[in-house]
Amino acid sequence: MTAAPRNRPAPEKGAGGGAAQLPLPLPHRPCLDGADFLVAPCNEAAVRWIDRWPDWPGPTLAVTGPAGCGKTHLASVWAAASGARFMGRNELAAPDGGLAPGEGALILDDADRLMGRRPLERALFHLLNGLHGSRGRLMLTGTAPPARWDVGLADLRSRLGAIPVAEIGPPDDALIAALVVKLFSDRQIRVGGEAVRFLTARMERSFEAASRLVDAIDRRALAEGRAVTIPLIRDILASGD
Repeated sequence: MTAAPRNRPAPEKGAGGGAAQLPLPLPHRPCLDGADFLVAPCNEAAVRWIDRWPDWPGPTLAVTGPAGCGKTHLASVWAAASGARFMGRNELAAPDGGLAPGEGALILDDADRLMGRRPLERALFHLLNGLHGSRGRLMLTGTAPPARWDVGLADLRSRLGAIPVAEIGPPDDALIAALVVKLFSDRQIRVGGEAVRFLTARMERSFEAASRLVDAIDRRALAEGRAVTIPLIRDILASGD
């Protein structure tokens, strides 16, 4: 079922009779179902890796790409298919960190950010070793392939360098437009096609920029009680928010 578009409260009047700026950042949940993943040439190879499961050449797969490209979304799709769960860094560092008895699969999101911390590097090394004995599976995500991570532990560096990589590349124009529509939809905001085309023709072509701009547009629209239109988008782009 599709949620109804979010209703925006009318601006309250301030003491001087003008509209008071009352930003009301409502929580929103990104849609991370498989049907919501936007497949495009830049991520088709990564999607094929997920579709190929459980026929992977080894117990571990790394999904890599720039910020906001959908790594966590794709990991969530795999979690739904495999029963995998996301593992936090605190759990990894715990004495009994790793696969629990009978557990089949884990996901370590943003694993590249853990490198350079020797206890976490050792814990990841032991987890990788344990996968072979337990016949478990592990997905790592990061902005770059594991062979390029800044790893201090030589044994871990060698192990990471042998992991297959499903890489997500920069988006094309069609994917950027579809992503902008999805980001607004996740916030239950309807945006016209002309406004989307106006924005995508003038913005930086990156996943991170799309996320940042949609957030800025949403916050400004809430603060000023305005609909998301070309004039509002023009204001945001001019201000550099």
